[in-house]
Amino acid sequence: MATQTALLAAGCFWGVQAYFDQVPGALETTVGYSGGHTKDPTYEQVCMHTTGHAETTKIDFDPSVISYPDMLRHFFRMHDPTQVGGQGPDMGDSYRSAIFYRGDSQKQTAQKVRQELSGTFAKPIVTEITKAGRFYLAEAYHQKFFQKTGIGACHVPYVPLGEHGQGD
Repeated sequence: MATQTALLAAGCFWGVQAYFDQVPGALETTVGYSGGHTKDPTYEQVCMHTTGHAETTKIDFDPSVISYPDMLRHFFRMHDPTQVGGQGPDMGDSYRSAIFYRGDSQKQTAQKVRQELSGTFAKPIVTEITKAGRFYLAEAYHQKFFQKTGIGACHVPYVPLGEHGQGD
């Protein structure tokens, strides 16, 4: 089976990971940092908002179960892509909304889906679409944090998934 990878930033990565762990076709999720300039950043460094990195969720998925465009539709509906500089109460560049694309196909798809959904929000979508750089794995205690502790869904509301994981 050939898998694909999506790198998505939508605020606190604990809730983003918990959300995508429920999406049919998402095989593995990992949290980390991407989009910045600091090599091997730590959580403390990222929280200081000096690294340029965003809390990012890496999602390996089966494209025969869920397409990249549908992964992005989930992404746009599970957070507020119109909020500048953070998500919910978490503010700063490390909590920004971003799609880190791998290759021209993902870039074009991300632009198309963002445009397709732009009229469905009261304000303009501010999600950045940026070429993926290196993904740095977050510390072990951040991995599956919500699953381990039952806390940490952050700003991500529970949205029940419909048939095929598309939402209702």
